[in-house]
Amino acid sequence: MLKGGTLRESLARTRGSFFGQITGLLGASDINEELWDDLEALLIQADVGVDTTLSLVETVRGRVASEGVTKAADVERILKEEMVALLNNDGVAPSMLDRKRLLTVMLVVGVNGSGKTTTIAKLAKYFQGKGQQVALAAADTFRAAAIDQLKVWGERAGVSVIAHQPGADPGAVVFDSIKSSQARGASMVIIDTAGRLHTKYNLMKELEKIRGIAAKQVHEAPHETLLILDATTGQNALNQARYFKESVGVTGVVLAKLDGTAKGGVVFAIARELGVPVRFVGTGEGIEDLAEFDPQTFVDGLFEA
Repeated sequence: MLKGGTLRESLARTRGSFFGQITGLLGASDINEELWDDLEALLIQADVGVDTTLSLVETVRGRVASEGVTKAADVERILKEEMVALLNNDGVAPSMLDRKRLLTVMLVVGVNGSGKTTTIAKLAKYFQGKGQQVALAAADTFRAAAIDQLKVWGERAGVSVIAHQPGADPGAVVFDSIKSSQARGASMVIIDTAGRLHTKYNLMKELEKIRGIAAKQVHEAPHETLLILDATTGQNALNQARYFKESVGVTGVVLAKLDGTAKGGVVFAIARELGVPVRFVGTGEGIEDLAEFDPQTFVDGLFEA
């Protein structure tokens, strides 16, 4: 469960912008066609996405009609309920991280600049706090800076980092990291991967190869493939998610830099259009500023200061 205060702080910009305007709209307007048009416009501006917005508003309008709602304030209640329902997608597979096993393998993917390395450190710190013995695998060997950066963050998180020289075969790093983690008795290995642009065909083939190596070493690995998305990039983040899901079977999203955007609505587009759950959100710049995603707390945080 997310810590309410922390989440509300991270949603301050989003709440203070478009969702704040929605609250104002629904608190002062009559239920008429203009209200629905204005609501659609605000949701689209908040990066909820056109298709998701139209579907959401249609569902809310249907409930307003069938339930005989006459007060605009009740429209906000129904809107919030439908937003939570959208995020609680029953068709989404539950996380495999909760299962007991000797070694859990997590693959982390995302484009450069998304906050991937920082988020990996936050994940390491988070799972360490849950009693896991975590190791990091520096499989982004294309950039020497990526290896050095992961080592720095690994030190801050207090976890070991397994790395080869820059330019080494990423698959070899993954193989060695899993073998080393098993030998040391580590219970979780988090694999950093290259983050060149998602349109690069070779990157996706490399990620598929890494997945294959992990699967041969540990049963059902990787047990979670998390995509790090920069919340400040809005609909572009959704496009990235589509490519990664198709290529490497993304099982969950971590929304980084949520505190830095006024457009947190992209969460709804990800949930509806991709059927991929948001597992965690970054709530600040500190190494402990990461929280499990809870739909009800998130939606409340969008509307309530």
